[in-house]
Amino acid sequence: MSRLKPLIDFYINSSIHVALAVFSMTYVTVLELGLPTDWPLFLFVFFSTITGYNFVKYFGMAKFHHRRLARWLKIIQVFSLVCFFLMLWFLWQLKPKTIVYVAVFGVVTFLYAIPFLPKRYFVDRQKNLRNIGGLKVYVIALVWAGVTVLLPVLDKKGLFTLDVWLTAIQRFLLVMLLMLPFEIRDLQYDSLKLATIPQKIGIKNTKIMGVLVSMVFLMLEFFKDQLSLKLILLTLAVTLITLLFIVFANKKRSNYYSSFWVESVPILWLVLHLIF
Repeated sequence: MSRLKPLIDFYINSSIHVALAVFSMTYVTVLELGLPTDWPLFLFVFFSTITGYNFVKYFGMAKFHHRRLARWLKIIQVFSLVCFFLMLWFLWQLKPKTIVYVAVFGVVTFLYAIPFLPKRYFVDRQKNLRNIGGLKVYVIALVWAGVTVLLPVLDKKGLFTLDVWLTAIQRFLLVMLLMLPFEIRDLQYDSLKLATIPQKIGIKNTKIMGVLVSMVFLMLEFFKDQLSLKLILLTLAVTLITLLFIVFANKKRSNYYSSFWVESVPILWLVLHLIF
């Protein structure tokens, strides 16, 4: 097991796992909305997630410690560079209007990591979107919803029907829910100025909020024009699994609880779709 730990850590720290989660959500959208399967789009989403997440996570570290980067960070840098070129290759295969849409989210990701606004809007000495009090979870949820729902529909010239918008709202809410265990875990480390949800309302109220948002996430399924027992049951399963992770989240949970198990929910969701 000790030999596997470095591989598992690389798998998580290099953002492969979160990229599989985003890929899975995109695939679920295609299955639920009856869109044609598009592997160039799927692979673009996968490699762009790795590139974007590693850029956000490691930009500051690389900028200030370039000459004495740890070996593991250098490996992730090289890996991210390879993923960046693969991302460009699959981006080139997308439609021009899709590329324009992708560029918008690319700008959001860039601003999320790079200082650019006046100090008075930010915590500590940073000036990026991720450090604006209370904004982090909503930015991530918005980007995930846009990439995993609206992007596949746009790329396939689908109509933005009521079902599409309800699916996008559901995805936004689900990503918010999946972020809660992370925010509870990081409660003891985050600056108070970050104004995360647990910091503002406490752990207990955060979990209550999670239950209420989960109910909304599930109930939205019943407002869709294309109702099916399969999709209702799958949505119910994802809701219950996510709720369990939120209820049992606490500040003492290991990093694997959130970074591996919680982020596995979208992957499990896709597996259940493919099985049933």
